[in-house]
Amino acid sequence: MNTSSTRGSKLDGVVVLVTGASSGIGQSVARYLGEIGASVAINYHAQREPAEKLAEELRIGGGSAIALPGDVSQEDDVTKLFENTVEAFGRVDVLVANSGMQKDAPVAEMSLDDWKAVIDVDLTGQFLSCRQAVRQFRNQAKAARPFRSAGSIVSITSVHDRIPWAGHINYAAAKGGARMFVETLAQEVAADGIRVNAVAPGAIRTPINRDVWDDEAALENLMKLIPYGRIGETDDVSKAVAWLASDDADYVTGVTLYVDGGMMLYPSFRDNG
Repeated sequence: MNTSSTRGSKLDGVVVLVTGASSGIGQSVARYLGEIGASVAINYHAQREPAEKLAEELRIGGGSAIALPGDVSQEDDVTKLFENTVEAFGRVDVLVANSGMQKDAPVAEMSLDDWKAVIDVDLTGQFLSCRQAVRQFRNQAKAARPFRSAGSIVSITSVHDRIPWAGHINYAAAKGGARMFVETLAQEVAADGIRVNAVAPGAIRTPINRDVWDDEAALENLMKLIPYGRIGETDDVSKAVAWLASDDADYVTGVTLYVDGGMMLYPSFRDNG
């Protein structure tokens, strides 16, 4: 990893906690923020090895990073996540609330356990993580702030916060709830100098959807939904998160930034004008 060209960035001296950062988008966000100068707490639930490996890579590259276990759907785990981050770095300046999961089934076949599992992580996990971040931001010394805001929250949601998705009703409901959660929280804490925004990815190339982007026919069908003509990369999301977290976006709060190649533009209507 070469970080020499990225030092001196807007996130130098900033402490970031990224939940669900052992794989996929969360891992990419943690890596990118660490490479551009942030001290990063890399949360994992079940996948300890990749989280610790990433932390080691960032430290070898001259950065500062730790790996921390925790289930964001559990209140005590979330409290401990923040306590351990503060113990390691002295404060928390940015929360990237990324943790999420899917348990897909048609509604008539979906079990209550699968409904609850997704809601617990994808929505309640947002509440618990963001609530603890607000508490932490309010308690920190104003003089020690590394940037203008008292703290920044970036929630990772999905284009399915607005696009219905048959067969994924628990996931879509959680993401739709997360969008309104972000907007309401931003309204509530703006007077404290805390900014709250979301990044909503579209189709992103991650291991969880390899069956789509690794199959020529499936990828061709996917491209019909993406006007820009390519699948997204995790760095597309990471760079959007970095901007929203930084002083460059200091006057931005309550916003969802869709990183989707135009998927939200209803591409099926392109020939119906």
